Parts: sequence; C-alpha cells; structure tokens
Amino acid sequence: MPMLNRRTLLAGAALPMFAIRTRPARAADFSLKMANNAPMSHPQTIRQLEAIARIKKATGGRVDIQLFPNNQLGSDTDMLSQLRSGAIDFFTLSGLILATLVPPASINGVGFAFKDYNEVWKAMDGKLGAYVRGEIDKRGLVAMDKMWDNGFRQITSSTHPIKEPADLHGFKIRVPVSPLWTSMFQALQASPISINFSEVYSALQTKIAEGQENPLTLIELAKLYEVQKYVCLTDHMWDGFWMLANKRSYSGLPPDIQETIAKELNHSALDERADLVKLNGSVAETLKAKGLTFVEADKPAFRDALKKAGFYAEWKKKFGDQAWGILESEVGTLS
Repeated sequence: MPMLNRRTLLAGAALPMFAIRTRPARAADFSLKMANNAPMSHPQTIRQLEAIARIKKATGGRVDIQLFPNNQLGSDTDMLSQLRSGAIDFFTLSGLILATLVPPASINGVGFAFKDYNEVWKAMDGKLGAYVRGEIDKRGLVAMDKMWDNGFRQITSSTHPIKEPADLHGFKIRVPVSPLWTSMFQALQASPISINFSEVYSALQTKIAEGQENPLTLIELAKLYEVQKYVCLTDHMWDGFWMLANKRSYSGLPPDIQETIAKELNHSALDERADLVKLNGSVAETLKAKGLTFVEADKPAFRDALKKAGFYAEWKKKFGDQAWGILESEVGTLS
C-alpha cells in the first residue's frame, strides 16, 4: 500500500480532474462512474480501484468503471445530488451526511453509542445495517451490504485540551453538514460550524473554527497537525461510508453484472476495514512526532452530559422506536 503522507495527498489534489482507470480504456457494454471524497493514497480509494479491476476481469471487460477520487466532482452534498440525478453511478458517503436525504442513516453516529469495533460491525452487518439499507432504498438509492470504515472520531483543538464536557463550552468546532453532529455538540454547549471537509484546513488556519473532529487517519492525511495542537481521544462517534448506487442505473444492469459488482465492492469494503485497523495502530505515533499532544477524555462524563441534556431522548424520538430499539439491542440502553 502507498505511504499515507501529505506529499501524496497534495500531489493528488493539485492534479486536474481526471478519472482513474485500472487499464487502458476499451469498448465496454457498460461504462459507469464512481466517486469518493478520499485522497488517492487512502485505503478507500486503493481498495475501490482493486474492486474495479476485479469487476472488469470477472465480466470479461463488459463493465468499465471510472473512479473520481478526492472530491474531484465536488463536495459531498454536490456528489450526492449527482448520484441522485444519475450523473454518477456509485458514491461512498458517510451515513451522517446521507442523513440529509435519509434521516435514519445517521443512527450509527449517535454519540458514544459504540464502545468498540465488535459492536459496530455486529450492528452494521446485522439488523441495524439492514434497517438503514431499507430506508435508503425508499429514497431511490441502493446501498451495498458492507459499509466502509472511516473510524472512531476524535476532537482536535488549537487552543486548549478537551478532557471533559466543560472544556467544550463555547468551543468553535467544525462539524460536517449533518444535523446529528450539530445537535450533539450543541448539547455539549459547544458552538458547531457546518463546513464540508474540503474546506476544513482553511477554516482552521483562518480561525473560523478552533477545532474539528475526525478519525486519526484523516487528521494525518489532511495535515491538520499544522493548524492544531491537541488531540482528545474521545471516540465520540463511529463513522462509516455506505457504497451507494443510483437505483435506476444499477437496476438497469443485467442481474449477473449486479451480482458481480456487489460481490467485489463488498469484498473491498472488508479489505478496507482491515487496512484502517492497521493504520490506526500506527498513525497516533506519527501525529505525536508531528507535534500534536494527545489527551485522554473522560468518556463516561461526556455520555452523562448528553443524557442530562436530553440528547438521547431527542434522537430516540427522531429516529423512532423501531430504529432506536434495534440500536439499543446492540449497544445497551442509551436513553
């Protein structure tokens, strides 16, 4: 796997927009487009390229998929619109951002719900994931069975360590464009600012935001250590990506082609999960070497603060008894 470093990231970002092909183009029965928001060196992009190559081989060249990584086709919200219109055929998107279209899709991001990956995959590969896929289907999209990992999220700060809920009071924190993120940090009395990921670095650099929250791998890849001082290990939410397909486009493919695409994309999702586990084991040391100070958070205190603020009760009502019941059957009582 290529080294995950800023030089690779910047090199990819500086190139003009192009589609990655796994081999020279040739006539294909089905020419499709796939997009993501991951840098070219990220396991998500690497594993998607591998899936595309396997799909082409397994279909005897009948399917040619072009990959547009690293937000080349716009922001997450832009690409979701393109997916819905059919301008692109496949797109990997965080469930928490997909929630702007499919509200139940953000349920995996409920604050401090999952304590570890065992709970995450048991739920998302099981009943909770099946429920969300059903809701996605109702909105004209198809979600593959296996989610791609984005990791547990941590808070970074340029001003002071975030160890307990009081440290977030009035804190200007960048969050993705998602109601659940905004609601959670408001419940913790922070001042969340919704900004797309492509603009995070500049927002921190210009002090529009004091901090942000992301998995450690993205903190390193986006070189946020240049504009932040502290990493608070909160694991406050788990975030993953759904591999989404335009329903009209996907349903129009022959059944054998659909089966092959789904099989290979799910295969690569599992490979990417394993990649993230390995990366998370080493990236903390890399970030420390870059000058970031790591602090441990009082996770039970944050969870208690959310409960007292009515966060869990509010989102139980929004998600509904069925969805919330499935979540709590996997992680225990929250509200």
